[in-house]
Amino acid sequence: MSVIAIFGPTGVGKTGLAIAIADVLRARGEDPVAISVDALQVYAGLETLTGAATADERARLAHRLVGAVPVTTTYSVAEHARRAHSEIDDALAGGRTPIVVGGTGLYLRAALAELDLKPPPPPGVREALMERLRAEGPERLHADLATLAPAVAERIGPRDAYRIVRALELEAQGVTHGDHAADQLWTGHTRHPTRLIGVVMDRDALYARIDARVDAMIAAGAADEVRAADAAGASATARKALGFDELLDGDVEAMKRRTRQYARRQLTWLRKLPGVELVDVTGREPADVARDLLQ
Repeated sequence: MSVIAIFGPTGVGKTGLAIAIADVLRARGEDPVAISVDALQVYAGLETLTGAATADERARLAHRLVGAVPVTTTYSVAEHARRAHSEIDDALAGGRTPIVVGGTGLYLRAALAELDLKPPPPPGVREALMERLRAEGPERLHADLATLAPAVAERIGPRDAYRIVRALELEAQGVTHGDHAADQLWTGHTRHPTRLIGVVMDRDALYARIDARVDAMIAAGAADEVRAADAAGASATARKALGFDELLDGDVEAMKRRTRQYARRQLTWLRKLPGVELVDVTGREPADVARDLLQ
């Protein structure tokens, strides 16, 4: 039994395709389960903003690692790798077919492969840095980083709070930020036999879907989610969700622009993935794509 992995840009229809593939697998007597490899859908309370599978979609196909941690939690690719490995291994051991699905490239590779991830910070280091971040702001910490590791600071924006904190954590351990799992991203080795499907779509059609999706998120209460998460003290990693800052500012058009930009980066990542099987879904129904893939 092997793993099916689905990767593609935001808004392309990955969840719908995963459900359609699950329907075909069940018709063949298999028992599928979806395992998310999205860096932000893991947060409880941001499901609408992050486009996570809805309750109805999860009723059709069980999804693991969706809404799994509080919005106040600082989450990492290493933690997600541990959880994803456990979910995939448990599924295979139970005779189930894992459908790994998401749009965060590093999380995808970490779920599928054994990456040499950086160590977590020693006890108390992150807490102290986060307290400084709240008291002094990211620019002050960025200045400290520039003193300790100028080359690293040049690669990180002065307001990119999460990456600044992570870089300072690593410097405290004598490890250089940036020389990490991303460098291994293009390895073709996976922990289990895996069929990697890259979902693509005509660019104009994708952008139209993204704009419509953002409008639907707003109508479904995404701005309320963001305000509630902000009031609850959302972590720096949770705040990286597309649209979080933009909706706090009430700027829906900026959210659409940022989402389209992110989709372009995802497409660049997708084409570099080793062994990826590109599937154009423009104008096609998920059920038809699933049947063609699994016939």
